[in-house]
Amino acid sequence: MWIPVTLAAAFIQSVRFVLQKRLRTTALSTAGATFARFLFAWPLLLTLALGYGISQGFEMPGTSAAFWAYGITGAVAQIVGTVCTVALFQHRNFAVGATFKNTEVLQTALISLVILGEGVGPGVLIALIIGVVGVIALSESPEVQGDLRARIFNRATALGLGSGLAFGVASTTYRGAALSMEGGDVFLRAAFGLALLTLVQTCLMVVWIWLREPGQLARVFAAWRTVGLVGVTSMLGSLGWFTAFGLQKAAYVKALGQIELLFTFLVSAFWLKERS
Repeated sequence: MWIPVTLAAAFIQSVRFVLQKRLRTTALSTAGATFARFLFAWPLLLTLALGYGISQGFEMPGTSAAFWAYGITGAVAQIVGTVCTVALFQHRNFAVGATFKNTEVLQTALISLVILGEGVGPGVLIALIIGVVGVIALSESPEVQGDLRARIFNRATALGLGSGLAFGVASTTYRGAALSMEGGDVFLRAAFGLALLTLVQTCLMVVWIWLREPGQLARVFAAWRTVGLVGVTSMLGSLGWFTAFGLQKAAYVKALGQIELLFTFLVSAFWLKERS
């Protein structure tokens, strides 16, 4: 079950990044485009969880100190990763920018080993390394081609690796949060747990933007049509990832999730009309 769920999450996530890129380039700041991901997602997730729980006769899953410790860590890391990814789109086109984010696959395997004690076999590790090398090879930038130092040591690389690290932490700790919940089934735990954590993210982003960029709040609501679509795709994508994390090791989920790269190139070519 985790395989089709992961494939769906990867596709939906590539669509969400397109919408966030459009918001970032036409209406909002990096923080505003990041906030758009969470604003409408949590009430949709909460409504879904309540409706599904009632229809199935389940009580809402129980949370614990472990859930909140893992969950809040993952929530903050996801915000940081999203900020890095949205900022990265200013430096590279959509498809190339997204390749840097996919370095999270190898980082997730290492972080999962440290935090959850979940390792991967040597064959899987070799495959992950090959995948990361391929991602880096796809990230060639025409403006710095021929200058090895400029290709490696630049702000885009730092943002991409930072994004991968943050999403790796988020993936691992979200799996820890999912495994620490009790009651219901895997889908209900994913929906309800994400609703709580997305609400935390929304509150954190409101405080941050209010203090640093107060004008962005009005702009986010003014762009409600696109922001609403971002919220829906964020809800569906995050629900898919969280469900998959409850069923399989984070490293395996993210390894399969690299198919997002193919979806991203298709979206980049046929929707954004970008050439790579």
